Amino acid sequence: MMKFRENEDAVSPVIGVILMVAITVILAAVIAAFVFGMGSNVGTTKNVAATAQQQGTEIIVTYQGGADAQSVKYLMFSIDDAITGYSSSTAGSIADSTGGASSKVDVGTSWKFPVGTEKKDHVVVTAHFGDGSDQVILDTFV
Repeated sequence: MMKFRENEDAVSPVIGVILMVAITVILAAVIAAFVFGMGSNVGTTKNVAATAQQQGTEIIVTYQGGADAQSVKYLMFSIDDAITGYSSSTAGSIADSTGGASSKVDVGTSWKFPVGTEKKDHVVVTAHFGDGSDQVILDTFV
């Protein structure tokens, strides 16, 4: 008859110490994040949109609005990485690239940009909001 030796240790002492140190470090990091307010720096994403389509040698950008449409102050347009202009307070008009308008942008307003050729153009529209933040609302090729 053979006698088997029983091992009553479920986890070796070294592994147990490593796990306890890891749990302590993670717990300290979570507590520090709350104490120093690191979780409050996360910004919110605004919900607005624009569309772009090409008709011949023109690109037409239309502001579609969204849940945060009332806080949009102006739009900045960029075609093929060149700043084309800013939306002006007059519907469908473009201000020069030195600054934007201080009034809101009307939903459904369209702007036309001559591009010269019928090639794929990179269109980026950035919205500037009343709280001073900027957000890209359209980034596409048309």
